[in-house]
Amino acid sequence: MYKQKLYEIIEPIKRTTISRLNKGKKWEYGYNKEHDVVVISKTGKIGEIYKIQNLKIALPLSPGKLDKSNDKWTPEEYPKELKGIKSIFDWRDYPESFKNKWGEYIDEQFKKREEGCWFNNRGVGTYITGTHFMYLQWSKIDVGKPDFRESNRLFYIFWEACKADKRCYGMAYLKNRRSGFSFMASGETVNQATISSDARFGILSKSGSDAKKMFTDKVVPISVNYPFFFKPIQDGMDRPKTELAYRVPASKLTRRKLDSGEKSEVLSGLDTTIDWKNTGDNAYDGEKLRLLVHDESGKWERPNNILNNWRVTKTCLRLGSRIIGKCMMGSTSNALDKGGNNFKKLYHKSNVTKRTKNGQTGSGLYSLFIPMEWNYEGFIDSYGAPVFDKPEEGTTDSNGEPIEIGVIEHWDNEVEGLKDDQDALNEFYRQFPRTEEHAFRDETKNSIFNLAKIYEQIDYNEGLSKSNVLTRGSFAWANGIKDTRVIFTPNPKGRFLISWIPGSGLQNKQILKNGIKFPGNDHMGAFGCDSYDISGTVDGRGSNGALHGLTKFSMEDAPPNSFFLEYVARPQTAEMFFEDVLMACVFYGMPLLCENNKPRLLYYFKRRGYRGYSMNRPDKLWNKLSVTEKEIGGIPNSSEDIKQAHAAAIESYIDRYVGLKEDDQYGDMYFAETLGDWAKFDVNNRTKFDAAISSGLAIMACNKNLYAPSAVAQRKQINLRISKYSNKGGVSKLIEK
Repeated sequence: MYKQKLYEIIEPIKRTTISRLNKGKKWEYGYNKEHDVVVISKTGKIGEIYKIQNLKIALPLSPGKLDKSNDKWTPEEYPKELKGIKSIFDWRDYPESFKNKWGEYIDEQFKKREEGCWFNNRGVGTYITGTHFMYLQWSKIDVGKPDFRESNRLFYIFWEACKADKRCYGMAYLKNRRSGFSFMASGETVNQATISSDARFGILSKSGSDAKKMFTDKVVPISVNYPFFFKPIQDGMDRPKTELAYRVPASKLTRRKLDSGEKSEVLSGLDTTIDWKNTGDNAYDGEKLRLLVHDESGKWERPNNILNNWRVTKTCLRLGSRIIGKCMMGSTSNALDKGGNNFKKLYHKSNVTKRTKNGQTGSGLYSLFIPMEWNYEGFIDSYGAPVFDKPEEGTTDSNGEPIEIGVIEHWDNEVEGLKDDQDALNEFYRQFPRTEEHAFRDETKNSIFNLAKIYEQIDYNEGLSKSNVLTRGSFAWANGIKDTRVIFTPNPKGRFLISWIPGSGLQNKQILKNGIKFPGNDHMGAFGCDSYDISGTVDGRGSNGALHGLTKFSMEDAPPNSFFLEYVARPQTAEMFFEDVLMACVFYGMPLLCENNKPRLLYYFKRRGYRGYSMNRPDKLWNKLSVTEKEIGGIPNSSEDIKQAHAAAIESYIDRYVGLKEDDQYGDMYFAETLGDWAKFDVNNRTKFDAAISSGLAIMACNKNLYAPSAVAQRKQINLRISKYSNKGGVSKLIEK
């Protein structure tokens, strides 16, 4: 059974505190710093608190009693008596008794628009935001009125939190194809524009024609079909092509008016506009925007760059440090070299858990990902809930069509049918992703390694329960006494991920030679390490230290040719990292091959008496090593031959042991970060790929014989000590040498 992970209901605030503040209606709309929640309630009271993409959002308090006549969302019928009223001017001509009759209805619509509303959904009180209400009740899309979907409810709750949070510039929404984002963004544009004065609303897409199409086919029809009481005075054509202007039309001054002294009615308008721009880095540069809709942001191709454009348009949403506008950004992702990589960077910089000292994310936006199974056409039941698994008989969608299988099974079937075409499969993943990794899948032609096999392994791993394959934990010296025995302890906050532990008889196996410690299991495997020397950096970031363990083929009870340990982290000090590496080597009794351009780790090993654990470079004889190499071991990273050998080692390992192998079995490479590093690895710019460097060195260490230099054979004359004689004359005489 599929278990939803899109959101959870949490209790970060004491119930007594909530109750006390509810009584006095003390909860203010916006970010509550004291309790670290974003309050989207406009009633002064809060109820459930959702955590969506790590953002804590406090919803309004449920009113309790709900209308039980409907058990699902049903749009209200627009009263026939009001349908004939096209504008506020027509309304004025109606008698007061008519206005009084419908005044309460109109007020109620405005209240729902402002505060949101509750409805009964399969017996459960369900809240939707005011923006969501306007979308469902009053927005006309290509199929008429939109369906209620639980995924859209959560989307709008998250969006409301983005609007409420004064630290936030908006959202970066990573979506699946045909999720309805363009219509939802268009609905929000019209909703906000029709209640905002002296404001500007903008639309951008992957091309100018796409932005125009969104404006003419989505924004304008929604505006045209609003009821009269939500529709401001509009200037220009009913269905404009470039700008929708909510302002008073200019009045023509005629001779007749001058002669008669006729007075013009003074009208007030919003002076608000909605328009679109051609795609470009400097689109909307220098303008002030209340809302910017960024559609198809993951598909901006060269020369256009979404990152450059966001740097420009971000300034359109603020005055100094004060945020005065928001951005609604959403897209599927193109291949990485076709705009996807820039959107990926922007998305990851929008993680709410990673904030600068001013409390904002790196981009200023908040990232949201909704997996495809939550929002896939044909697999959403009549109550708006996604049908993950095989449903009960009689389950239908909003159109009354039967749903016979779950969306997970359907998706798996699609994937199975595309397994022989990796690029087509990757395109399907990007269009209908179940994970963020799926959404940013790259084309296989862009990797120096066999990306198809890497993705085969990733897909296989996703079907496994990680808890059964990998264990996170920490190493420590027994009883805290260094240089004794090392023990491993599972720890969810540990820096090590392991898939195999040797039996007790092989743990901490060590050989002592002339007072120097050597690993006792060097026949079983080896470690590779990408180290660092400096504890801290100026910007507080720096690259991670990485360590990988790999087994060889041996007669011991160990999985052959398997990566069993991954460590990618940067502890507070370099010494903590060094000790972690040392303890792992001691525990497994295996040697270490490390780059010696950052020698502190190797000197650390030598000072502690573990020089025997540090491998010498395998491509040179002992007498050809430098003084430093003889002292501490290690291999340089500056040599082009070494770089090529390192890349070739990874390539060979992937071809033999990763993905679907010749025996129709999948490899046992379970470490996602390393697989991801291999997929992106650039041999000419290796500094960013800590896991790839480390794992490649482990492969080289386990296959050191392949790099051993062959000694030059020298022919020497062999003296067999056979005496030679002269046979001249009658007596043989010995020839003296």
